[in-house]
Amino acid sequence: MADKPSTGELFGVPYNFERPSIGRMLSSYWKPDEGMLVEKPFGIGYTLNLANWRSWIVLAVAGALLWHERKGEQGQMTAEEAPVEVVVDDD
Repeated sequence: MADKPSTGELFGVPYNFERPSIGRMLSSYWKPDEGMLVEKPFGIGYTLNLANWRSWIVLAVAGALLWHERKGEQGQMTAEEAPVEVVVDDD
């Protein structure tokens, strides 16, 4: 029985299931000569290249959206806490 490869591409999506090392993890997230997306050091797909300025914009937008969502949750009442209006018809 042949061993399955631990790295490669499937339908154009890269995968890597080799045991990760600290050096490989750090070097895969900081590649100054690459684009915004780089292959993940472990798993399937791509991740952000933190050496690219566009990645920091993506992280800032995601952080702002998360902050806005959490800020909005603080001031909203749940359905159980909201006041109920009762209308009585005397006909």
